[in-house]
Amino acid sequence: MKRISSNIYQISLGWVNVFVIEDHGLTLIDTGTKGSAEKIFSAIKNGGKNPYDIKRIILTHAHPDHSGSAEQIKRMLRVPVMAHREDAEIMRYGIAFRKEICLTPGLKNWLIYELAIKRSGINIEPLRIDEQLNDRDLLPLLGGIRVIHTPGHSKGHISLLAEEVLIAGDLLSNSTGLGLSVIYENMAEGISSILKVTDLDFDKMVVGHGRPILKDAGSIMRQAFVNYDYALV
Repeated sequence: MKRISSNIYQISLGWVNVFVIEDHGLTLIDTGTKGSAEKIFSAIKNGGKNPYDIKRIILTHAHPDHSGSAEQIKRMLRVPVMAHREDAEIMRYGIAFRKEICLTPGLKNWLIYELAIKRSGINIEPLRIDEQLNDRDLLPLLGGIRVIHTPGHSKGHISLLAEEVLIAGDLLSNSTGLGLSVIYENMAEGISSILKVTDLDFDKMVVGHGRPILKDAGSIMRQAFVNYDYALV
């Protein structure tokens, strides 16, 4: 596990990241693709923690690279799963992708979509969400983790503000520089959500795909997106 802050860790599962918060046990943020439980548990053990201390799972959104192992881990540990109500509605039926997909322009995005996202499928193991989250909810961890509804990438996408760290999910990516995610269900909503987050105060940021930003993340994000040429998309 890569330490992001004193209580937040990142686990890389290859092309997607998941996160662990340590406070009153462990909280797992996202679960990777189907079959990722063993990798996640192994990384937690190698980090000197006990994966059976996981008390809850929070999903940033429904897509199969983030929710694919949620039902498996929930069943193994008998822990509750939390997600925004909009994506909770489709995950209960095993649906991870809605039909509406906007591909962000660029050869790199096209390649990632064709070689990875398109092949990941549209379904997950049906998953009942135990606690549905809403914008501005405050979770009783680390003195209060703020839920930020950031739709666009998916209708129920959320980001989490935990102390000085923004857990941004797929609001944006940082694979080859800070930029838009490869796909959005609604590109205009996604851009609005990014601009919404630029008003927040945070020093570090982690994303579902790409490298963390460990200093001045809020300022870097504002510089990258406030003057972004959205005509390109």
